[in-house]
Amino acid sequence: MWRLTHDNRYREYAWEAAQAIFEHCRTESGYTGIYNVMNKPAIKDNTQQSFFLAETLKYLYLIFSNDKLLPLDEWVFNTEAHPLPICGHNSAYPASTCIHNNNNNVKNDNNRSNARI
Repeated sequence: MWRLTHDNRYREYAWEAAQAIFEHCRTESGYTGIYNVMNKPAIKDNTQQSFFLAETLKYLYLIFSNDKLLPLDEWVFNTEAHPLPICGHNSAYPASTCIHNNNNNVKNDNNRSNARI
């Protein structure tokens, strides 16, 4: 929401989350989950989930990054925070490779292997 609104409360929420993660989930060798966020002190589950690095930290990084990094008119993010180039709006995925481009439409089944989505 920060990227769309630039409402500083979203950065404040993210900063509070980052501080809570550091305070309650940090271990000597990484970060762990906790069983119940309502319990204090937090009871750690001794497991660092892969999504913590792949999603949580990526979203925290993006909310504090410059808008020019992965601009939303060139990139879309899936639910796992993976950036995907927008076809025709990104140099990584030029319009000439878009399947909806009239010059690149699939003519028949024999040409399907050459098409890009």
